Amino acid sequence: ISAARAAVGDTGRLQAVIHTVVSRGFQLAVPVETVGSEPADAAEPTPEPAPGRPGVRFATAPDGTGLAWAAAGTGPALMRGGHWLTHLELDWDNPVWQPLLARLAQGRRLIRYDFRGTGVSPRDCGDQTLDTLVDDMRTVADAAGARRLDIFAPSQNVPVAIAFAARYPDRVRRLVLLGGFLQGAAIRGAEDKELSDAFVALVRGGWGPHGDAFMRSLSAFFMPDASEDQVRAFVTMLRASISPEQAVAHRQAISRLDARAFAPRVTAPTLVIHARGDTVQPFSQGQALARAIPSARFLALESANHISLPQDPAWARMMTAVDAFLAEP
Repeated sequence: ISAARAAVGDTGRLQAVIHTVVSRGFQLAVPVETVGSEPADAAEPTPEPAPGRPGVRFATAPDGTGLAWAAAGTGPALMRGGHWLTHLELDWDNPVWQPLLARLAQGRRLIRYDFRGTGVSPRDCGDQTLDTLVDDMRTVADAAGARRLDIFAPSQNVPVAIAFAARYPDRVRRLVLLGGFLQGAAIRGAEDKELSDAFVALVRGGWGPHGDAFMRSLSAFFMPDASEDQVRAFVTMLRASISPEQAVAHRQAISRLDARAFAPRVTAPTLVIHARGDTVQPFSQGQALARAIPSARFLALESANHISLPQDPAWARMMTAVDAFLAEP
């Protein structure tokens, strides 16, 4: 689909010619007219996809769940772990995610995948437990041929990456853990559980278009400093990635993840990064991660954004630290 869009001058963000119908398929958004026929060998060659644009591929987890993944760039393997929420087709042109993806792919082979049941991954999926999510990470790494790799784990992918590194220490070279947690909100304590339940209730009752008050509030929850273009692109990606019912189920599953038993067993060098004003995952969880993982380094960002934004001064500081950390032998 990405190649087809590129061939007709379309993109996953514009969808002016090929429109994604969520959970259904694709639809031509323009009239089609036959103007004649020519032998196949007389046709114009199909243009290549835009430089660097990755093609989406699929792998199957041990429990039969389908996983969409993509890779771009060349160099040492770096996996951006799947999290809530991404969309492999829309992210590459998204002003929220594109600067991060482009930076991570510089001098590296960037491997990424859509969390099971979201994005381009099939909607039917099995249980979302820590074990199955670790299996998903291994499945994508195997499909991409990455025997040993670095991992950039944002948000709820953090406990998954920790468990993966503990189980497969020979496969992980370095870990970057951004805005994550050691324990999910449902098991941390009454105050955190209450906040998580309120968030789930808002998702259940207010999912809508980007102009909707709830969706704007949801965006502000994750990235209070976002521009109007970033909010619009973020909401478009959310609605394309998942249904409100699935969003509720995913958030509830995420809130029960617990990596406390695995953190002390991590041997890979680890960089923990957390924004002081993060309201999605409290700063104290970043500190708990750095204490629980042997020899972990900790970087505090002066920011309120759970999703780091390129215009935020903290973004440049974060990426400089990530590049330097991953470049170490």
